[in-house]
Amino acid sequence: MTIAIIGAGNMGGAVLAGLLEAGHSPESVIVVEAREEQAAALREEHGIRTLPATEAVAEADVVVLGVKPYGVVPVLESIASALRAGTTVVSLAAGVPTSAMEPAVPDGVSVVRVMPNTPALVGEGMSAVAGGANATPDAVETAADLMRAVGKVVTVPESQIDAVTAISGSGPAYVFLVAEAWIEAAVHLGLTRDDATTLVLQTLTGSAKLLESGTHPAILREQVTSPGGTTAAALGALEQNGVRAAFLEATRAAYVRSKELS
Repeated sequence: MTIAIIGAGNMGGAVLAGLLEAGHSPESVIVVEAREEQAAALREEHGIRTLPATEAVAEADVVVLGVKPYGVVPVLESIASALRAGTTVVSLAAGVPTSAMEPAVPDGVSVVRVMPNTPALVGEGMSAVAGGANATPDAVETAADLMRAVGKVVTVPESQIDAVTAISGSGPAYVFLVAEAWIEAAVHLGLTRDDATTLVLQTLTGSAKLLESGTHPAILREQVTSPGGTTAAALGALEQNGVRAAFLEATRAAYVRSKELS
């Protein structure tokens, strides 16, 4: 299978690195990169080929669009003549529905939309995959396999992509904000910033691994909380200050905004 990646910036570059790490042959990956200096660096670093867009697409079984949302449809229109029936187009762009992309491609081309997140940059991404109206089941599974190279994947109806955006797409920023506030709280208690950062980051990492055990979060929380103890006091303060309501409102705001942008 030959994969063409148009736009090897943050997310496209993460997919490129993930594919090669997962064992895809460099010869099977073609990158379209307009800047020759960047293209040369990619060839030297990864051993992949770089070609003009139409040449790359003509060879590809899968075309990954790593361009900005405003560039998705123009890029599709510019490569449409080179797309073959049976090709799968995978878009990584937020806010561009398949209904906007499908008219730009020939019949027989499957369009699949992916909502990734930034932890894909370190191979720990969470991606949701949604096929367009004309996408085959095989094309959707191909896109899912592609994204497994940079993390975990769920397949959802496209109608749920806005909800996914609000949860996992924007989700890393929620975690970073919590970490930022938590570190500041530790510094206010007299800890050095280095120690505060280490304590918070390792607590987040370890807690995430406990969650992966499948135990319900409420049970894990109760296991840490002794009646009348320090954790109970902290949780009481969080509840009193509306932490649950804040998360509900935050995700609702992201969901509404995602729908507005689509």
